[in-house]
Order: sequence, then C-alpha cells, then structure tokens
Amino acid sequence: MASRDKASVLAGDIGGTKTLLGLFRVEGGTLALVREKHYPTRDFKTLEEVAKDFLGRAVSIAAACFGVPGPIIGGVSHATNVHWTMEEHALAHALGVPGARLINDLEATAYGMLTLGENEVTALQPGDSAPPRAPIAVIAAGTGLGEAGLVPLSDGRWRSVATEGGHADFAPRGREQIELLEYLSSEFGHVSFERVLSGPGLVNIYRFLKARGGPAEPAWLASQFTAGTDPAAVISEAALAGRDPRCVAALGMFVDIYGAEAANLALKYMALGGVYLGGGIAPKILAALTTGRFSRAFLAKGRLDKVLARIPVRVSLNAAAALAGAARCAMELL
Repeated sequence: MASRDKASVLAGDIGGTKTLLGLFRVEGGTLALVREKHYPTRDFKTLEEVAKDFLGRAVSIAAACFGVPGPIIGGVSHATNVHWTMEEHALAHALGVPGARLINDLEATAYGMLTLGENEVTALQPGDSAPPRAPIAVIAAGTGLGEAGLVPLSDGRWRSVATEGGHADFAPRGREQIELLEYLSSEFGHVSFERVLSGPGLVNIYRFLKARGGPAEPAWLASQFTAGTDPAAVISEAALAGRDPRCVAALGMFVDIYGAEAANLALKYMALGGVYLGGGIAPKILAALTTGRFSRAFLAKGRLDKVLARIPVRVSLNAAAALAGAARCAMELL
C-alpha cells in the first residue's frame, strides 16, 4: 500500500453530460483540493483519455476513484448514460497506480456527506442528537433518482452502500397521487419513484395535472417550453415565483413525494444518524422544501412518526459532494 503522507489522489464524478475531475493532496489523514476541472463527457473516447489530459505528464498519483452513474459489477461499470467502457484494472494500468476503483455515483455522494461543513447544509428537520455512529441515508433527485446508505464499520470507518432504489415501485399516497400512478402506468407500464421524483419526474407530474384539465397553459409558459430550456427548471422557477398555479401544484406534489420517499429510505436503514438530500434539484427548490410540506410528508408514517421525528434531515448545498466522496474513497486505497 502507498503511504498516506503527502500522497496525491485523483477523484472523478462521471456524468453523461459532464465529467468533473479533481486532484487532491492527502496530508495527515485529510484531503485538500489542489485543482479541479469540468470536461464535456462526449468529447472524449475513454475515461483514461480525459484523466491523462487532466493530470498531464508531470503529475504522479497514488490512487484513483471515480463515481459512475450505474451499478459496478466485478470492477466493471455498467453506466446507464455514459458511452465509455470503464474497468478498474485497465484504469489502474493506464494511470500507473496500484489501486483504481469505480463506485456508484450515489455511493460517492454518500461518502461526500461525511465531508460537509455546517455552512454546506440546510436543515429541514433538526431531529435529536444522533446516536454515535448511527446509519445515514442519502437520497438525491436530479436527472434521475439515486439512493444510498452509510453504515458504520467496527474499525471506525464507514461503508457506503449503493442501491437502485430509484427504480423501485412508486407508492402513491392519496387519491391524486393514485391518479398520477394510473396516468403514468398507461404510458410507461412500470412506474418507479424516478418517474416522479427527478427532473423528468417533475415534468411528468406537470403533464398529468395539465391532462386533468383546468385553465389553458399560458402563452409565456408554452414559449419557454418550446425554447429548448430545461422544462423541469421552467416549472420549478415558475412555481417558486408563483407565476402559474399548475406549476405551483406540480412542485407541491413533487415535494410531498420527496418527503415520503426520504422517509421510506430512512426507515429501511433506520437512519438515526440523519437523512441527507443530495443531487442538483434540492438546493434549487430550497424555498419549497422549507415551507413544512416536506417535513409533513416525511413524518406521515403512522406508528413510526415519532421515530422519524428524531431523525435530522439536511440538504447538501455542495455541488461537488460526489467528487469529495470519491476522493475520500481514493484515500482509503492508500
């Protein structure tokens, strides 16, 4: 194993659109970011190619870890929206390091939650003081829906456990959500939580509400949809500004579902150490999450509501949390 003292490690957050790479220096068991850079994923043929461009010829690293969207099986990535073939042994050979690791992007995000400072989170529910080394749950709505857990190990470290929970069956609550399920079932067949709790999921909720009738879509809103702007961003921005009642209703239902599924994940892990909301959407809709609507949905679990009330719930404001988590994993390879 390489020494931790003054070692450099490479970390990456790999996405279908953008790849973020970071070089970190390990000093005294802590990580310090040296530099980072975003790359358009589709501009490169392989991860090895972009990593070598980032490092250049003069930089030597001791380990590397990359968060990838999708499962990792036998050291090989099965990424859902990245065209690269990624394999741990080939990466280690190309980068000249004894250890290179691929982990699920939510696994990386979960490790990143352990690095957050108090100014990098917003509390949605204070909860009680967490028991020492209690499990933590991480849920992240973005382009898709990711879910993971952090489990304490006996040696003082943490193990991040990736899941594909976003593809589990959507469990509607109340008549309106049941109608949403029926509407989407006719289109998709299987309706997962990701179909309603993601950027495209917010659009699906809006389409459902529009199909139910009511006032015509305003011309200004229709023009934004046709202008090529991200439709989920259009809906959330219109909702937060109170410009369109249907957008307000869509975002409200989205927040209800987010709170309910965050609680589902908390119960599955008994996450008394806290629940963290990662991903790109939560910080952008923080005003909607902090009205109390999310917390009411989170606590609406009948006999377990008092247990859930003990759990701190926080939103991560650090967009580079997954990169920090991958760096933490790389450090553990030393």
